[in-house]
Amino acid sequence: MTALTIRSELRFILNGEDIALGNVAPDQTLLDWLRLYRSLKGTKEGCAEGDCGACTVLVGRLTPSGGLVYEGVNACIRFLGSLDGCHVVTVEHLAAGDGRLHPVQQAMVDFHGSQCGFCTPGFVMSLYGLWMQTPNPTNQQIETALQGNLCRCTGYEPILRAARAISSYGGTQDDPLLAERETMIARLKGLDNDARVEIGEGRHRLIVPAGLDDFAAVLEASPTATVVAGSTDVGLWVTKHMRDISPVVFIAGLQELKSIAVTDGVITIGAGVTYSEAIATLSQHIPELGPLIARIGGQQVRNMGTIGGNIANGSPIGDTPPALIALAASLTLRKGAIRRTILLEDYFIAYGKQDRQPGEFVEAVHIPVPAAGEKFAVYKVTKRRDEDITATLGAFRLALSADGTVAEIRIAYGGMAATPKRACFVEKALLGQPWNEKTVETAMEKYAEDYAPLTDMRATAEYRALAAKNLLLRFYLETTSHATPAQVSRYEAA
Repeated sequence: MTALTIRSELRFILNGEDIALGNVAPDQTLLDWLRLYRSLKGTKEGCAEGDCGACTVLVGRLTPSGGLVYEGVNACIRFLGSLDGCHVVTVEHLAAGDGRLHPVQQAMVDFHGSQCGFCTPGFVMSLYGLWMQTPNPTNQQIETALQGNLCRCTGYEPILRAARAISSYGGTQDDPLLAERETMIARLKGLDNDARVEIGEGRHRLIVPAGLDDFAAVLEASPTATVVAGSTDVGLWVTKHMRDISPVVFIAGLQELKSIAVTDGVITIGAGVTYSEAIATLSQHIPELGPLIARIGGQQVRNMGTIGGNIANGSPIGDTPPALIALAASLTLRKGAIRRTILLEDYFIAYGKQDRQPGEFVEAVHIPVPAAGEKFAVYKVTKRRDEDITATLGAFRLALSADGTVAEIRIAYGGMAATPKRACFVEKALLGQPWNEKTVETAMEKYAEDYAPLTDMRATAEYRALAAKNLLLRFYLETTSHATPAQVSRYEAA
Protein backbone atom coordinates (compact mmCIF):
# COMPACT_ATOMS: atom_id res chain seq x y z
CA MET A 1 0.00 0.00 0.00
CA THR A 2 1.31 3.43 -0.95
CA ALA A 3 2.05 5.64 2.04
CA LEU A 4 -0.26 8.61 2.46
CA THR A 5 1.22 11.94 1.42
CA ILE A 6 0.17 15.05 3.35
CA ARG A 7 0.32 18.42 1.65
CA SER A 8 0.21 21.65 3.67
CA GLU A 9 -1.21 23.96 1.04
CA LEU A 10 -4.32 24.40 -1.08
CA ARG A 11 -3.77 24.45 -4.82
CA PHE A 12 -6.17 25.94 -7.34
CA ILE A 13 -6.19 28.28 -10.31
CA LEU A 14 -7.58 31.81 -10.08
CA ASN A 15 -8.45 33.12 -13.52
CA GLY A 16 -5.10 32.32 -15.22
CA GLU A 17 -2.84 32.19 -12.15
CA ASP A 18 -1.72 29.15 -10.18
CA ILE A 19 -2.45 29.66 -6.46
CA ALA A 20 -0.87 27.84 -3.52
CA LEU A 21 -2.06 28.85 -0.05
CA GLY A 22 -0.51 27.50 3.09
CA ASN A 23 -2.23 29.79 5.57
CA VAL A 24 -5.99 29.41 5.26
CA ALA A 25 -8.57 29.55 8.03
CA PRO A 26 -11.11 26.70 7.93
CA ASP A 27 -13.95 29.24 7.65
CA GLN A 28 -12.31 31.57 5.09
CA THR A 29 -14.84 32.34 2.35
CA LEU A 30 -13.93 32.74 -1.28
CA LEU A 31 -15.68 36.12 -1.37
CA ASP A 32 -13.64 37.61 1.46
CA TRP A 33 -10.39 36.26 0.03
CA LEU A 34 -11.10 37.65 -3.45
CA ARG A 35 -11.95 41.11 -2.17
CA LEU A 36 -9.57 41.50 0.78
CA TYR A 37 -6.49 39.64 -0.44
CA ARG A 38 -6.75 39.83 -4.22
CA SER A 39 -8.57 43.16 -4.67
CA LEU A 40 -10.98 41.53 -7.14
CA LYS A 41 -13.96 43.60 -6.16
CA GLY A 42 -16.26 42.80 -9.04
CA THR A 43 -17.50 39.97 -6.82
CA LYS A 44 -19.92 41.68 -4.40
CA GLU A 45 -21.42 40.86 -1.03
CA GLY A 46 -25.16 41.39 -1.01
CA CYS A 47 -26.86 38.93 1.34
CA ALA A 48 -23.98 36.74 2.59
CA GLU A 49 -26.31 33.74 2.53
CA GLY A 50 -26.34 32.52 -1.08
CA ASP A 51 -29.62 34.19 -1.94
CA CYS A 52 -28.97 37.29 -4.08
CA GLY A 53 -26.26 36.16 -6.52
CA ALA A 54 -24.17 39.36 -6.37
CA CYS A 55 -21.15 37.23 -5.42
CA THR A 56 -21.49 34.74 -8.29
CA VAL A 57 -18.27 33.37 -9.75
CA LEU A 58 -17.62 30.32 -11.90
CA VAL A 59 -15.83 27.30 -10.51
CA GLY A 60 -14.43 24.78 -12.95
CA ARG A 61 -13.93 21.26 -11.66
CA LEU A 62 -12.89 17.95 -13.13
CA THR A 63 -15.66 15.39 -13.56
CA PRO A 64 -15.38 11.66 -12.82
CA SER A 65 -15.14 11.03 -16.59
CA GLY A 66 -12.13 13.35 -16.89
CA GLY A 67 -13.97 16.32 -18.36
CA LEU A 68 -14.21 19.87 -17.03
CA VAL A 69 -17.42 21.65 -16.10
CA TYR A 70 -17.87 25.29 -15.09
CA GLU A 71 -20.70 26.21 -12.74
CA GLY A 72 -21.89 29.39 -11.10
CA VAL A 73 -21.52 29.34 -7.31
CA ASN A 74 -22.07 31.73 -4.41
CA ALA A 75 -18.65 32.96 -3.31
CA CYS A 76 -20.13 34.36 -0.09
CA ILE A 77 -20.77 30.88 1.33
CA ARG A 78 -18.13 28.93 -0.59
CA PHE A 79 -15.09 28.16 1.55
CA LEU A 80 -11.55 28.28 0.18
CA GLY A 81 -10.97 24.77 1.52
CA SER A 82 -13.44 23.39 -1.02
CA LEU A 83 -11.49 24.75 -4.01
CA ASP A 84 -8.48 22.44 -4.03
CA GLY A 85 -7.94 21.34 -7.63
CA CYS A 86 -10.48 23.80 -9.08
CA HIS A 87 -10.41 26.75 -11.49
CA VAL A 88 -12.01 29.93 -10.10
CA VAL A 89 -13.15 32.49 -12.68
CA THR A 90 -14.21 36.01 -11.69
CA VAL A 91 -15.79 38.74 -13.78
CA GLU A 92 -12.41 40.45 -14.17
CA HIS A 93 -11.24 37.55 -16.35
CA LEU A 94 -13.89 37.97 -19.05
CA ALA A 95 -12.67 40.97 -21.05
CA ALA A 96 -10.04 40.33 -23.71
CA GLY A 97 -6.44 41.47 -23.27
CA ASP A 98 -7.02 44.40 -25.62
CA GLY A 99 -9.95 45.62 -23.51
CA ARG A 100 -12.75 44.27 -25.71
CA LEU A 101 -15.72 43.18 -23.67
CA HIS A 102 -16.85 39.59 -23.59
CA PRO A 103 -20.04 38.88 -25.60
CA VAL A 104 -22.00 38.54 -22.34
CA GLN A 105 -20.74 41.92 -21.13
CA GLN A 106 -21.31 43.66 -24.46
CA ALA A 107 -24.86 42.37 -24.67
CA MET A 108 -25.56 43.68 -21.17
CA VAL A 109 -24.23 47.10 -22.19
CA ASP A 110 -26.12 47.32 -25.45
CA PHE A 111 -29.43 46.15 -24.00
CA HIS A 112 -29.17 48.37 -20.90
CA GLY A 113 -29.04 45.36 -18.59
CA SER A 114 -27.37 47.34 -15.79
CA GLN A 115 -29.03 50.02 -13.69
CA CYS A 116 -27.35 50.75 -10.36
CA GLY A 117 -24.78 48.10 -11.37
CA PHE A 118 -24.35 46.41 -8.01
CA CYS A 119 -25.81 43.09 -9.08
CA THR A 120 -24.49 43.22 -12.66
CA PRO A 121 -21.27 41.17 -12.25
CA GLY A 122 -23.29 38.35 -10.70
CA PHE A 123 -25.76 38.38 -13.57
CA VAL A 124 -22.90 38.40 -16.06
CA MET A 125 -21.28 35.35 -14.47
CA SER A 126 -24.56 33.41 -14.29
CA LEU A 127 -25.28 34.20 -17.94
CA TYR A 128 -21.72 33.26 -18.86
CA GLY A 129 -22.13 29.84 -17.26
CA LEU A 130 -25.42 29.32 -19.12
CA TRP A 131 -24.05 30.55 -22.46
CA MET A 132 -21.07 28.17 -22.36
CA GLN A 133 -23.44 25.20 -22.00
CA THR A 134 -26.38 26.52 -24.06
CA PRO A 135 -25.42 29.26 -26.56
CA ASN A 136 -29.03 29.82 -27.67
CA PRO A 137 -31.14 29.28 -24.56
CA THR A 138 -34.90 29.45 -24.28
CA ASN A 139 -36.61 32.02 -22.06
CA GLN A 140 -37.24 29.33 -19.48
CA GLN A 141 -33.59 28.25 -19.47
CA ILE A 142 -32.52 31.87 -19.00
CA GLU A 143 -34.90 32.39 -16.10
CA THR A 144 -33.82 29.14 -14.48
CA ALA A 145 -30.18 30.21 -14.73
CA LEU A 146 -31.05 33.54 -13.11
CA GLN A 147 -33.23 32.21 -10.29
CA GLY A 148 -30.40 32.92 -7.86
CA ASN A 149 -29.71 36.48 -9.04
CA LEU A 150 -31.77 39.33 -7.61
CA CYS A 151 -31.96 42.85 -9.06
CA ARG A 152 -33.03 45.59 -6.68
CA CYS A 153 -33.74 47.96 -9.60
CA THR A 154 -36.28 45.52 -11.13
CA GLY A 155 -34.28 45.48 -14.36
CA TYR A 156 -35.01 41.90 -15.38
CA GLU A 157 -36.47 42.46 -18.86
CA PRO A 158 -33.36 44.22 -20.28
CA ILE A 159 -31.25 41.44 -18.78
CA LEU A 160 -33.41 38.80 -20.47
CA ARG A 161 -33.11 40.61 -23.80
CA ALA A 162 -29.34 40.73 -23.36
CA ALA A 163 -29.26 37.01 -22.56
CA ARG A 164 -31.09 36.16 -25.76
CA ALA A 165 -28.64 38.24 -27.82
CA ILE A 166 -25.27 37.02 -26.48
CA SER A 167 -24.47 34.68 -29.34
CA SER A 168 -24.94 37.46 -31.87
CA TYR A 169 -21.77 39.04 -30.42
CA GLY A 170 -19.59 35.97 -30.85
CA GLY A 171 -19.62 32.18 -30.79
CA THR A 172 -18.64 29.91 -27.95
CA GLN A 173 -15.86 28.48 -30.13
CA ASP A 174 -13.92 31.69 -29.57
CA ASP A 175 -14.40 31.73 -25.80
CA PRO A 176 -11.10 31.24 -23.93
CA LEU A 177 -12.53 28.88 -21.30
CA LEU A 178 -13.79 26.60 -24.04
CA ALA A 179 -10.89 27.01 -26.49
CA GLU A 180 -8.33 26.29 -23.75
CA ARG A 181 -10.27 23.52 -22.06
CA GLU A 182 -7.81 20.70 -22.72
CA THR A 183 -4.95 22.86 -21.47
CA MET A 184 -6.89 23.71 -18.31
CA ILE A 185 -7.76 20.05 -17.72
CA ALA A 186 -4.06 19.22 -17.85
CA ARG A 187 -3.23 22.08 -15.47
CA LEU A 188 -5.87 20.98 -12.97
CA LYS A 189 -4.73 17.37 -13.10
CA GLY A 190 -1.24 18.63 -12.41
CA LEU A 191 -2.39 20.16 -9.12
CA ASP A 192 -3.46 16.81 -7.70
CA ASN A 193 -0.83 14.51 -6.27
CA ASP A 194 -3.26 12.17 -4.45
CA ALA A 195 -2.32 13.83 -1.17
CA ARG A 196 -4.37 14.75 1.85
CA VAL A 197 -4.35 18.49 2.52
CA GLU A 198 -3.91 19.53 6.15
CA ILE A 199 -3.54 23.16 7.15
CA GLY A 200 -3.45 24.40 10.73
CA GLU A 201 -2.91 22.63 14.01
CA GLY A 202 -4.99 21.10 16.77
CA ARG A 203 -8.64 21.97 16.62
CA HIS A 204 -8.11 24.86 14.21
CA ARG A 205 -7.51 22.63 11.20
CA LEU A 206 -8.61 22.39 7.59
CA ILE A 207 -8.54 18.94 6.00
CA VAL A 208 -9.15 17.85 2.41
CA PRO A 209 -9.06 14.04 2.32
CA ALA A 210 -7.09 12.25 -0.39
CA GLY A 211 -10.01 9.94 -1.17
CA LEU A 212 -13.06 8.26 0.28
CA ASP A 213 -11.17 5.77 2.44
CA ASP A 214 -9.01 8.60 3.73
CA PHE A 215 -12.14 10.61 4.53
CA ALA A 216 -13.50 7.68 6.54
CA ALA A 217 -10.22 7.48 8.45
CA VAL A 218 -10.09 11.23 9.08
CA LEU A 219 -13.66 11.39 10.39
CA GLU A 220 -13.22 8.32 12.56
CA ALA A 221 -10.17 9.97 14.13
CA SER A 222 -11.89 13.38 14.45
CA PRO A 223 -15.60 12.60 14.92
CA THR A 224 -16.49 16.13 16.02
CA ALA A 225 -15.18 17.71 12.82
CA THR A 226 -17.60 19.64 10.62
CA VAL A 227 -18.05 17.89 7.28
CA VAL A 228 -18.60 20.34 4.42
CA ALA A 229 -19.80 19.27 0.99
CA GLY A 230 -21.67 22.14 -0.67
CA SER A 231 -21.66 24.58 2.31
CA THR A 232 -25.13 25.89 1.37
CA ASP A 233 -26.10 25.38 5.00
CA VAL A 234 -22.77 25.44 6.85
CA GLY A 235 -21.83 28.65 5.05
CA LEU A 236 -24.63 30.43 6.88
CA TRP A 237 -23.43 29.04 10.20
CA VAL A 238 -20.37 31.20 9.63
CA THR A 239 -21.75 34.28 7.83
CA LYS A 240 -24.97 34.65 9.85
CA HIS A 241 -24.46 32.84 13.14
CA MET A 242 -20.70 33.42 13.55
CA ARG A 243 -20.21 29.80 14.60
CA ASP A 244 -16.81 28.23 15.00
CA ILE A 245 -16.90 25.20 12.70
CA SER A 246 -13.30 24.02 13.20
CA PRO A 247 -11.93 21.54 12.44
CA VAL A 248 -13.42 21.22 8.96
CA VAL A 249 -13.25 18.33 6.51
CA PHE A 250 -14.00 19.35 2.92
CA ILE A 251 -15.38 16.55 0.72
CA ALA A 252 -16.68 18.35 -2.39
CA GLY A 253 -13.78 17.00 -4.45
CA LEU A 254 -14.23 13.31 -3.56
CA GLN A 255 -15.08 11.67 -6.88
CA GLU A 256 -16.05 8.40 -5.13
CA LEU A 257 -19.08 10.21 -3.68
CA LYS A 258 -20.18 11.43 -7.13
CA SER A 259 -21.59 8.17 -8.52
CA ILE A 260 -25.13 7.75 -9.85
CA ALA A 261 -26.40 4.28 -10.77
CA VAL A 262 -29.76 2.71 -11.58
CA THR A 263 -29.96 -1.00 -10.79
CA ASP A 264 -33.04 -3.23 -10.52
CA GLY A 265 -35.41 -0.30 -10.14
CA VAL A 266 -33.33 1.50 -7.49
CA ILE A 267 -31.46 4.77 -8.03
CA THR A 268 -28.28 4.92 -5.95
CA ILE A 269 -26.82 8.40 -5.52
CA GLY A 270 -23.52 9.13 -3.85
CA ALA A 271 -23.73 11.58 -0.97
CA GLY A 272 -21.57 14.11 -2.81
CA VAL A 273 -23.81 14.36 -5.89
CA THR A 274 -25.18 17.88 -6.29
CA TYR A 275 -28.75 18.75 -7.19
CA SER A 276 -27.58 19.86 -10.62
CA GLU A 277 -25.85 16.54 -11.20
CA ALA A 278 -28.80 14.46 -9.99
CA ILE A 279 -31.71 16.22 -11.65
CA ALA A 280 -31.42 14.55 -15.06
CA THR A 281 -31.41 10.99 -13.72
CA LEU A 282 -34.09 11.66 -11.13
CA SER A 283 -36.32 13.42 -13.66
CA GLN A 284 -35.96 10.54 -16.10
CA HIS A 285 -36.95 7.82 -13.63
CA ILE A 286 -39.12 9.76 -11.16
CA PRO A 287 -40.40 12.79 -13.12
CA GLU A 288 -42.06 14.38 -10.11
CA LEU A 289 -38.68 15.00 -8.47
CA GLY A 290 -37.48 17.26 -11.30
CA PRO A 291 -39.75 20.21 -10.51
CA LEU A 292 -38.97 19.84 -6.80
CA ILE A 293 -35.22 20.08 -7.34
CA ALA A 294 -35.72 23.02 -9.73
CA ARG A 295 -37.22 24.96 -6.80
CA ILE A 296 -34.35 24.31 -4.38
CA GLY A 297 -32.51 27.60 -4.04
CA GLY A 298 -31.14 29.23 -7.17
CA GLN A 299 -28.90 27.65 -9.77
CA GLN A 300 -25.80 28.52 -7.73
CA VAL A 301 -27.19 26.67 -4.71
CA ARG A 302 -28.12 23.66 -6.83
CA ASN A 303 -24.60 23.61 -8.25
CA MET A 304 -23.13 23.47 -4.74
CA GLY A 305 -25.67 21.72 -2.52
CA THR A 306 -25.74 17.93 -2.30
CA ILE A 307 -28.57 15.48 -1.72
CA GLY A 308 -26.45 13.71 0.88
CA GLY A 309 -25.89 16.96 2.73
CA ASN A 310 -29.61 17.81 2.63
CA ILE A 311 -30.25 14.53 4.39
CA ALA A 312 -27.26 14.46 6.72
CA ASN A 313 -27.89 17.80 8.42
CA GLY A 314 -31.31 16.61 9.59
CA SER A 315 -33.20 19.85 8.98
CA PRO A 316 -36.98 19.54 9.51
CA ILE A 317 -37.51 21.69 6.38
CA GLY A 318 -35.05 19.99 4.04
CA ASP A 319 -36.74 19.58 0.67
CA THR A 320 -35.62 16.11 -0.38
CA PRO A 321 -36.19 13.96 2.77
CA PRO A 322 -40.03 13.97 2.74
CA ALA A 323 -40.11 12.94 -0.92
CA LEU A 324 -37.48 10.26 -0.37
CA ILE A 325 -39.22 8.94 2.74
CA ALA A 326 -42.45 8.60 0.75
CA LEU A 327 -40.47 6.61 -1.81
CA ALA A 328 -39.13 4.28 0.94
CA ALA A 329 -35.53 5.37 0.36
CA SER A 330 -32.68 3.97 2.44
CA LEU A 331 -29.22 5.20 3.41
CA THR A 332 -25.80 3.63 3.49
CA LEU A 333 -23.91 4.93 6.51
CA ARG A 334 -20.19 4.35 6.91
CA LYS A 335 -17.76 4.50 9.82
CA GLY A 336 -14.21 3.53 8.98
CA ALA A 337 -14.55 0.38 6.90
CA ILE A 338 -17.93 -0.59 8.39
CA ARG A 339 -21.13 0.11 6.49
CA ARG A 340 -24.75 -0.28 7.47
CA THR A 341 -28.02 0.43 5.68
CA ILE A 342 -31.13 1.91 7.30
CA LEU A 343 -34.42 3.29 6.09
CA LEU A 344 -34.27 7.04 5.65
CA GLU A 345 -37.31 7.56 7.88
CA ASP A 346 -35.43 5.87 10.74
CA TYR A 347 -32.45 8.20 10.34
CA PHE A 348 -34.34 11.17 11.82
CA ILE A 349 -34.77 10.74 15.56
CA ALA A 350 -35.50 14.21 16.99
CA TYR A 351 -34.68 17.82 16.26
CA GLY A 352 -30.91 18.01 15.74
CA LYS A 353 -30.51 14.29 16.43
CA GLN A 354 -29.99 11.62 13.79
CA ASP A 355 -29.12 7.93 13.86
CA ARG A 356 -25.50 8.61 13.01
CA GLN A 357 -22.72 7.46 15.31
CA PRO A 358 -19.65 9.62 16.04
CA GLY A 359 -17.34 9.34 13.08
CA GLU A 360 -20.08 7.96 10.81
CA PHE A 361 -21.21 9.65 7.61
CA VAL A 362 -23.85 9.30 4.90
CA GLU A 363 -22.21 7.54 1.94
CA ALA A 364 -25.15 6.97 -0.42
CA VAL A 365 -28.93 7.13 -0.71
CA HIS A 366 -30.96 4.41 -2.43
CA ILE A 367 -34.27 5.47 -4.00
CA PRO A 368 -36.77 2.87 -5.26
CA VAL A 369 -38.50 3.91 -8.47
CA PRO A 370 -42.32 3.72 -8.13
CA ALA A 371 -43.78 0.68 -9.85
CA ALA A 372 -45.95 1.00 -12.93
CA GLY A 373 -49.42 2.09 -11.88
CA GLU A 374 -48.29 3.66 -8.60
CA LYS A 375 -49.01 7.35 -8.13
CA PHE A 376 -46.49 9.75 -6.67
CA ALA A 377 -46.53 13.51 -6.09
CA VAL A 378 -44.62 16.17 -4.18
CA TYR A 379 -46.00 19.60 -3.27
CA LYS A 380 -43.89 22.41 -1.86
CA VAL A 381 -45.58 25.42 -0.22
CA THR A 382 -43.56 28.64 0.04
CA LYS A 383 -44.17 32.37 0.20
CA ARG A 384 -42.62 32.87 -3.23
CA ARG A 385 -42.36 30.15 -5.82
CA ASP A 386 -38.65 30.18 -6.61
CA GLU A 387 -35.61 30.26 -4.33
CA ASP A 388 -37.55 30.12 -1.09
CA ILE A 389 -37.42 27.95 2.02
CA THR A 390 -40.25 25.51 2.61
CA ALA A 391 -43.18 26.37 4.86
CA THR A 392 -44.52 22.85 4.44
CA LEU A 393 -43.86 20.12 1.92
CA GLY A 394 -45.96 17.02 1.38
CA ALA A 395 -45.02 13.87 -0.52
CA PHE A 396 -47.44 11.08 -1.41
CA ARG A 397 -47.04 7.60 -2.90
CA LEU A 398 -50.12 5.48 -3.58
CA ALA A 399 -50.80 1.96 -4.87
CA LEU A 400 -54.40 0.87 -5.46
CA SER A 401 -55.82 -2.64 -5.50
CA ALA A 402 -57.84 -3.90 -8.44
CA ASP A 403 -61.05 -3.07 -6.59
CA GLY A 404 -60.01 0.56 -6.09
CA THR A 405 -59.08 0.30 -2.43
CA VAL A 406 -55.81 1.61 -1.03
CA ALA A 407 -53.24 -1.21 -1.10
CA GLU A 408 -50.29 0.93 -0.01
CA ILE A 409 -49.93 4.58 0.97
CA ARG A 410 -46.90 6.49 2.18
CA ILE A 411 -47.23 10.14 3.18
CA ALA A 412 -44.40 12.28 4.55
CA TYR A 413 -44.07 15.97 5.38
CA GLY A 414 -41.40 18.52 6.08
CA GLY A 415 -42.05 21.66 8.11
CA MET A 416 -44.72 19.97 10.22
CA ALA A 417 -42.63 18.50 13.03
CA ALA A 418 -39.14 18.53 14.54
CA THR A 419 -38.01 16.13 11.79
CA PRO A 420 -39.23 15.06 8.37
CA LYS A 421 -41.99 12.67 9.39
CA ARG A 422 -44.53 10.20 8.03
CA ALA A 423 -48.25 10.74 8.60
CA CYS A 424 -48.79 7.30 10.11
CA PHE A 425 -52.29 7.92 11.49
CA VAL A 426 -53.45 9.39 8.20
CA GLU A 427 -51.97 6.42 6.33
CA LYS A 428 -53.76 3.99 8.65
CA ALA A 429 -57.07 5.74 8.03
CA LEU A 430 -56.60 5.36 4.27
CA LEU A 431 -55.19 1.84 4.07
CA GLY A 432 -57.69 -0.71 2.79
CA GLN A 433 -60.37 1.91 2.21
CA PRO A 434 -61.90 2.95 -1.12
CA TRP A 435 -59.89 5.76 -2.72
CA ASN A 436 -62.70 8.30 -2.76
CA GLU A 437 -63.42 11.75 -1.40
CA LYS A 438 -65.23 10.48 1.69
CA THR A 439 -62.24 8.34 2.69
CA VAL A 440 -59.87 11.25 2.14
CA GLU A 441 -62.00 13.69 4.13
CA THR A 442 -62.17 11.22 7.02
CA ALA A 443 -58.41 10.71 6.92
CA MET A 444 -57.80 14.46 6.93
CA GLU A 445 -59.07 14.60 10.50
CA LYS A 446 -56.20 12.36 11.57
CA TYR A 447 -53.56 14.97 10.80
CA ALA A 448 -53.91 16.36 14.31
CA GLU A 449 -52.71 13.01 15.67
CA ASP A 450 -49.64 13.01 13.45
CA TYR A 451 -48.48 16.64 13.64
CA ALA A 452 -48.42 19.63 15.95
CA PRO A 453 -46.73 22.24 13.73
CA LEU A 454 -45.12 25.41 15.05
CA THR A 455 -45.64 29.04 14.15
CA ASP A 456 -42.59 30.82 12.76
CA MET A 457 -41.66 33.48 10.22
CA ARG A 458 -42.63 31.22 7.32
CA ALA A 459 -46.14 30.21 8.39
CA THR A 460 -48.47 29.90 11.34
CA ALA A 461 -49.28 26.56 12.90
CA GLU A 462 -52.88 26.92 11.74
CA TYR A 463 -51.82 27.59 8.16
CA ARG A 464 -49.50 24.59 8.11
CA ALA A 465 -52.16 22.29 9.53
CA LEU A 466 -54.73 23.39 6.95
CA ALA A 467 -52.26 23.31 4.08
CA ALA A 468 -51.19 19.77 4.98
CA LYS A 469 -54.78 18.56 4.82
CA ASN A 470 -55.41 20.34 1.55
CA LEU A 471 -52.34 18.79 -0.04
CA LEU A 472 -53.82 15.34 0.58
CA LEU A 473 -57.08 16.50 -0.99
CA ARG A 474 -55.13 17.89 -3.95
CA PHE A 475 -53.35 14.56 -4.36
CA TYR A 476 -56.68 12.74 -4.39
CA LEU A 477 -58.18 15.11 -6.97
CA GLU A 478 -55.16 14.83 -9.24
CA THR A 479 -55.02 11.03 -9.03
CA THR A 480 -58.72 10.64 -9.88
CA SER A 481 -58.85 13.10 -12.76
CA HIS A 482 -57.76 12.51 -16.34
CA ALA A 483 -56.92 16.19 -16.70
CA THR A 484 -53.34 17.36 -16.38
CA PRO A 485 -52.76 18.98 -12.96
CA ALA A 486 -53.05 22.76 -13.19
CA GLN A 487 -49.64 24.41 -13.11
CA VAL A 488 -49.83 28.01 -14.28
CA SER A 489 -46.51 29.34 -15.53
CA ARG A 490 -45.69 32.95 -16.33
CA TYR A 491 -45.53 31.96 -20.01
CA GLU A 492 -49.06 30.54 -20.01
CA ALA A 493 -50.36 33.47 -17.96
CA ALA A 494 -48.93 35.91 -20.48
